[in-house]
Amino acid sequence: MSAAAGVNGSWLERLIFSRRPWVIALCALISVLLFWQAAQIRPGTGFEKMIPQQHPFIQNMLAHRSDLGELGNSVRISVAAEQGDIFDPAYLETLRQLNDELFYLPGVDRTGLKSLWSPSVRWNEVTEEGFAGGQVIPQDYDGSPASLDQLRTNVLRSGQVGRLVANDFRSSIVEVPLLESYPDPQQPGRLLSLDYQAFSHQLETRIRAHFETQNPRIKVHIVGFAKKVGDLIDGLSVVAMFFAIALFITLLLLYGFTRCLRSTLAVLATTLVAVGWQLGLMHLAGFALDPYSMLVPFLIFAIGISHGVQKINGIALHFSDAADPLTAARRTFRQLFVPGMVAILADAVGFITLLVIDIGVIRELAIGAAIGVAVIVFTNLILLPVAISYTGISRRAVQRSRLDVGREQPFWRWLARCASPRVAPWSLCVALLLLIGGLWYGQRLQVGDLDPGAPELRADSRYNRDNQFILDHYATRSDVLVVMVKTAPEHCASYATLTAIDDLMWTLGQVPGVQSTLSLATVAKQAIKGMNEGSLKWQTLSRNPQVLNSAVARADGLYNGDCSLAPVLVFLDDHKAQTLAQVVDSVDIFASQHDHPDLKFLLAAGNAGIEAATNEVIGSSENLVLGLVYLCVALMCLAMFRSLAATLCIVVPLVLTSILGNALMAFMGIGIKVATLPVVALGVGIGVDYGIYIYSRLKHFLEAGLPLQEAYYQTLKSTGRAVLFTGLCLATGVATWMFSAIKFQADMGLMLVFMLLWNMVGALWLLPALVRYWVVRR
Repeated sequence: MSAAAGVNGSWLERLIFSRRPWVIALCALISVLLFWQAAQIRPGTGFEKMIPQQHPFIQNMLAHRSDLGELGNSVRISVAAEQGDIFDPAYLETLRQLNDELFYLPGVDRTGLKSLWSPSVRWNEVTEEGFAGGQVIPQDYDGSPASLDQLRTNVLRSGQVGRLVANDFRSSIVEVPLLESYPDPQQPGRLLSLDYQAFSHQLETRIRAHFETQNPRIKVHIVGFAKKVGDLIDGLSVVAMFFAIALFITLLLLYGFTRCLRSTLAVLATTLVAVGWQLGLMHLAGFALDPYSMLVPFLIFAIGISHGVQKINGIALHFSDAADPLTAARRTFRQLFVPGMVAILADAVGFITLLVIDIGVIRELAIGAAIGVAVIVFTNLILLPVAISYTGISRRAVQRSRLDVGREQPFWRWLARCASPRVAPWSLCVALLLLIGGLWYGQRLQVGDLDPGAPELRADSRYNRDNQFILDHYATRSDVLVVMVKTAPEHCASYATLTAIDDLMWTLGQVPGVQSTLSLATVAKQAIKGMNEGSLKWQTLSRNPQVLNSAVARADGLYNGDCSLAPVLVFLDDHKAQTLAQVVDSVDIFASQHDHPDLKFLLAAGNAGIEAATNEVIGSSENLVLGLVYLCVALMCLAMFRSLAATLCIVVPLVLTSILGNALMAFMGIGIKVATLPVVALGVGIGVDYGIYIYSRLKHFLEAGLPLQEAYYQTLKSTGRAVLFTGLCLATGVATWMFSAIKFQADMGLMLVFMLLWNMVGALWLLPALVRYWVVRR
């Protein structure tokens, strides 16, 4: 150890570098334990993690889950005849076998399974002798032409055309309600949680592939939350491939930057250690990799490379006048540890702000990202300098660094003009125009999904093609919002209640985007009409309680056991944000006018009700998250530089990037939703590193007495090169996401590329102009 290195530095520096073997041994031991844990982490998610459980809509839905039956988490399977129609013995036999196979799938709520073969699917008609009815497929069905004719008649009078049976009679649906937890058949008394990926695979192998192979004349189409999540997890399994591509690209670019294989491998190794530690700690904390947290390792890798490049750049510069690798490593540690620590704390605090969003997957993403950046403190701020103190860097890299320090660099001299008194005002004017333009165009940004189907997947994905098939062939859409009408026990069928429900249905029928509605009142009016020889003038609600009680007795599934809850099903054209907002507003207005202690209209269940709740949480959290992120970043910068002006110089370019990012999302037709809201915090968290590193070096040169433009030139020669490389390197790696089959991952990739590049541009171009007016003032 050199004398200079031994006597200088803080206690932390002396502690670390005087015990380097212990540091490496400790990190190696931790790596073995956490990599073993990381190897056990598995993809997975749950229905309740994807929804805002504290939102009033979801609270209402969960409180009455047992009363809603199949209106909760379910899948719909359409079995289509490629030739002919459903009134074919071979088709009906395939449908029966498929129905039976679904019955025994783990996680299926067997009591609610519904298809043409279900005893609960019945037909009713009015005859001269009164009501008649029975199962749509009678028990004496034998596949004969007479039986098929009878089945056709039963289907026509069952009211299932457009619901369980397609409008063109060429397909029918099996509705499959699911249980979040179900008894373990191997261990009585033990409950298993529904594995969405495994369930999706069973739908593909035991249902779609098996029955399409068994009967080539049929095609199976599957939609529903569980299938969508399963497809997302399958699609995200290619994340490993994207990670490998990003790693290879980074390796090439990093070697081109350092011209030293040893330092390149050191940066990559310590960053991969950070990723492994993060995954291991996530598994120890009991978290799985859901479709959103799968992207966290990318972010940790990006942040680790960012800090690693700064360290290698600093060590190369210090090698110019250092006696040995240890001295260079210690000087770099001394110079960059505090800026790096502040940047990492800003990253971590920015991610933690996402915890205010009441959605489980976002909270787990926030926790995973915060754990990851905390790990980087050990791997990239401590382990990397210690490792380089042993390996050093190549003579070629040292010679290049010495040449760079001593020679004039035209590009950096040109870019340093951004700090000149002639260019700085123009930079501020351009920034102001961009700010105004971004704010104006960003007003078009909407909350929620802007596309039909599953916007998380590509438009041409199998799921969205299946969804489009159902939209094209059935009258009732897959987007259903449920209004829960709560009454006193045995009062859901009273005249006052049914009249209010009927009024609500009429009100919703006038709302754009509402296709149809269904409730207890619908069935009651049809039954009363039937009891009066089918006369249309009797299709109304009777004031006679006995008549109403008799009428609603046939409305299975449209009220609960004690007649205290009656759901109103609202079938929507789509689940776009505007459609959901209009329906929710109409129900809120109606409820404010008709609610009283014995009658309440509660929102909301159904997949569209969950989407509406999620949109409200995202809309109310957007500005709060953004404000908290910037507040935390500003406090970190203020604590480090003890200057409000310096803090503003670092934060203002980030604000401009966020505003332009909103405008880009509006231009690309991307809404603020679960997948895109975290990008705001992540982009700011990663982007603040650039400003902190640049300003800390600029401050050093200003304090040495250099004029601003010369000080900025020296800053660019030392730190700007690393910032420019980091921004381009990370953007190139993240750009691979845009080729993902998962639409929301592609959207996140696009947004992160934009924010990484613009944060880099803001730090290199706008920050010095702000420093001239707010810090130097001369």
